[in-house]
Amino acid sequence: MMINRPSLAAFLLLTALAVPSFASEPIVTTEELHYLENLHKAVLEASRVPADASVGTIGPNTSGNTLIRPGGRGAYPAFWIRDYAMSLAAGGITPEEQKHHLLLTARHQVDETITLPTGSTLPPGSIPDHISFGGKPIFFPGILEDYEAQGGERWGMRPCIDDHFYFVHMAWEYVKQSGDLDILNEDVNGKTLLQRLEAAYATPESRPDTGIVFTTDATRGVNFGFMDTTIHTGDLLFASLLKYRTSRQLGDLLAQLGKSNEAATYREATKRLKAALPGIFATDSGWLRAATGKSAQYDVWGTAFALYVGALEGDTKKRAEEALVKGLRESTIAWEGGIRHVPTDGDARPDSAWEISYAPLNRYQNGAYWNTSVGWVAYAVAGTDRALARKLAHAYLEQIKSDDFRKGPDSGAPWECRHPDGNHRQNPVYLTSVSIPLAVFRELE
Repeated sequence: MMINRPSLAAFLLLTALAVPSFASEPIVTTEELHYLENLHKAVLEASRVPADASVGTIGPNTSGNTLIRPGGRGAYPAFWIRDYAMSLAAGGITPEEQKHHLLLTARHQVDETITLPTGSTLPPGSIPDHISFGGKPIFFPGILEDYEAQGGERWGMRPCIDDHFYFVHMAWEYVKQSGDLDILNEDVNGKTLLQRLEAAYATPESRPDTGIVFTTDATRGVNFGFMDTTIHTGDLLFASLLKYRTSRQLGDLLAQLGKSNEAATYREATKRLKAALPGIFATDSGWLRAATGKSAQYDVWGTAFALYVGALEGDTKKRAEEALVKGLRESTIAWEGGIRHVPTDGDARPDSAWEISYAPLNRYQNGAYWNTSVGWVAYAVAGTDRALARKLAHAYLEQIKSDDFRKGPDSGAPWECRHPDGNHRQNPVYLTSVSIPLAVFRELE
């Protein structure tokens, strides 16, 4: 049944995230933006795996349509929900491809409690972390496609938390870009897609009064997949920020369906989360801490993302902006345009940035520098020090251009992460290293 809806222009007006107006010299020039758009197109194409195709010895893709993995060459041969969802705002993924990924994810949502051989539990509403080319849903990091072996104490007793919110983000982006609101009423294994979105939203453990997402040792789930080698417990910053944005997105979708009472419920959830965030995560330094239990270090990515999604205001917002500006000026958070998870002067101890991490110091998520979050940081400081935001963007672009993977097999930019110690480079042709900066730089201009 077709649903009467307002014009696409009205929908976009309703759902657009607030973007500040920045004047004067651009953060990135038209020429630089054009370069990033072409690079993004090339990386996205390298990340596509057509139906029946394989990546090396992994495959074939039996999903019936193209799958988009986190990058090109030989890394990450599967469909990762998080990386895909984070790349949607940059464009280039067709409506047909988006619908396929969205419904594929929905079909693998858990409807009844499942206890795995490792002892980990999948509650109803659980969303996979990634789906193999052969159609196996994997809900935990650390394993590619062995369903029986996934989970366990090392990787969590509950599924990765952030994927539940990224599932909703996938639907929100698809509806925004395609105008196809009818998909929300489409039947997926006996439930409408909207019912599945709401079930995913409700699955992560949250405080009943504030809605803040939390986890314990006994029920631990990964806070945010780009920190999945870090043990976080207590109240969780990044997961709560994703829930904040998702509350707003579900409210938007429900409003478009004419469900005003239900939309109001999610809008109230947005307000409660925003009100609670400063008192739980803000510090005197201006940084937001990543968690309130284990690995409660200053979270550079989380602080920048909080500002990007508009979750902070007043003095908390001002001090967070100042912390990022100070970190850039003093070179404690960035190197050659890449961003560290924890400031170098905020490491937990000499051998680790985080209190508990499975990665060695200055490798991967424990001190290496990533391009995924550079746009959020540039956005967060642009209103305070536009020249500094421009300097960061320029360093990022120069680093990418110097090692652009299109130069040949000896080049790999955009890399997943890098560090000067030992010329560390990990996973070339990485999609979110260009898709997120591109999307944010467009917003800034």
